[in-house]
Amino acid sequence: MDYWSALKVYKEMLLLYCEEAKNYVNSQCADLEPWQIIVATLLLTLGTVWAKGFLFQQESLTSRMKKQCFRLIRKIPFIGTSIQKQLNKALDDMSMSLCTLKEGMSYTKLLPAQGLSQKQVLDSIRQYQTLNEVQWTKGKVSGAVYWGDEKLTELLVKVYGEFAWSNPLHPDIFPGVRKMEAEVVRMTCSLFNGGPDSCGTVTSGGTESILMACKAYRDLAYERGIKYPEIIAPVSVHAAFDKAAHYFGMKLIHVPLDKKTMKADVKAMKRAISKNTAMLVCSAPQFPHGIIDPIVEVGKLAEKYNIPFHVDACLGGFLIVFMEKAGFKLEPFDFRVKSVTSISADTHKYGYAPKGSSVVLYSDKKYRHYQYFVAPDWQGGIYASPSMAGSRPGGIIAACWATMMHMGENGYVDATRKVIQTARTIAAGIRKIEGVFVFGNPEVSVVAIGSNVFDIFRLSNALTSKGWNLNTLQFPSSIHICVTMLHTNPGVAEHFINDVKEEVAIIMRNPQEKTTGMGAIYGMAQSIPDRSMVTEISCGFLDCLYSTEVSKVQNNHHTSKKNHMNGSSKTH
Repeated sequence: MDYWSALKVYKEMLLLYCEEAKNYVNSQCADLEPWQIIVATLLLTLGTVWAKGFLFQQESLTSRMKKQCFRLIRKIPFIGTSIQKQLNKALDDMSMSLCTLKEGMSYTKLLPAQGLSQKQVLDSIRQYQTLNEVQWTKGKVSGAVYWGDEKLTELLVKVYGEFAWSNPLHPDIFPGVRKMEAEVVRMTCSLFNGGPDSCGTVTSGGTESILMACKAYRDLAYERGIKYPEIIAPVSVHAAFDKAAHYFGMKLIHVPLDKKTMKADVKAMKRAISKNTAMLVCSAPQFPHGIIDPIVEVGKLAEKYNIPFHVDACLGGFLIVFMEKAGFKLEPFDFRVKSVTSISADTHKYGYAPKGSSVVLYSDKKYRHYQYFVAPDWQGGIYASPSMAGSRPGGIIAACWATMMHMGENGYVDATRKVIQTARTIAAGIRKIEGVFVFGNPEVSVVAIGSNVFDIFRLSNALTSKGWNLNTLQFPSSIHICVTMLHTNPGVAEHFINDVKEEVAIIMRNPQEKTTGMGAIYGMAQSIPDRSMVTEISCGFLDCLYSTEVSKVQNNHHTSKKNHMNGSSKTH
């Protein structure tokens, strides 16, 4: 029997089955009136549409069922009351750590009837500065302040003063600011090996840079006919991508990391690609562990499937572009990788510009156009803005430009060499300490520390008691130090290594002891299956930032005990 004869037999069998199915349906409907058939069809159609909407939402069915289950549990009187008491206690502890004033201080709640003199204002400012307890100037803080050089600060204050009233929303009134912003973008494009068509915009920070890239690719996805755009990114990617997905109605699909290298799993990323994929993301480096993702390999996926590819270099962008000239070799991470279509890099981190400045870059102007917003029919005139904000502080742009011009390539290369050498000194020192380990092979400025022997948050508490302020991380539990120019000062790195060594030795005497203070809260937060409770605590934290009420505990007694958000001065 040849191929066509076999095919004819299968066709006849299919027609026979179809005929039997038709006869069965007709027999079932024989006793029904036409209106009954129409109503049944309508109800079935509506039920199918509802089921599709219920089952196939951006949030998975499992996640929604878990949330509903936890809501019901919290409505049970005894259990709900107990949970709320624990939440209130956590919020009270948080309020004490954030909102403690010095004795005699109070909040200003009303505008002064008579304006203060300049001297009075400056005296009040100095009083507010006395609230600072963390010794960032001595290199005791992870990240946050990336230099703070006095001479650079003096320059930035002068430059900001010259442009304090400027606004790039009005380029005809402030052409100098427009020129400086364009030059900041072009210089940064050159640093990341952008071609003549590369472009970008200055933003208010890394989060806005990431938001703008996601917004651009969402709109591009819509144009390509993708109704439900998806972002594919490693679990280590910055939370700004979660924010972008939330704001712009996208779905963020996280892919796992290689447990040994802490780099994005390229095979998992390939499996996650679908017809809805709007963009791929890698970090250079990622925030938690300071690891650079395999950008070249992911770039091949982006090229194969014709998907926009964003590299988030917000943290270390102004280090990695100078590392080769500083003597540290890296794999390609920028526009040299053909499929990289955008990059975010913060000038206010290792670019040493004042806070509130970042840059988002594109390989071609066609991508940047999707970032723009234009309202052509507004009564106030045609409104067009390049990024989230309308009015923007020209003084910040001017200060960013001034920093880059003052530092120059030689200044950045020298600073990069110091930071990278210090980070590698710390990593090497930590690896020699029994009981702790370094995650992956950090190539840039972040060194993440973990332990398989004891709760690492005990070490966080212990180091807080010695004046250090580190970042606490989760999934897995760890802490990290983000090395800045302040850590490159003589003796700082050695001091940190010695403190870690001393505290680990004490902890190892009783490694199974439980964590207390803020370390316990961080540990507990990871283990809570109801993530809405963690969200509730986080919202309480944000509420505390705007509180102008003196807590009752503080009214009873003032304390000098250090109790930072990243740990408690109660050791171990």
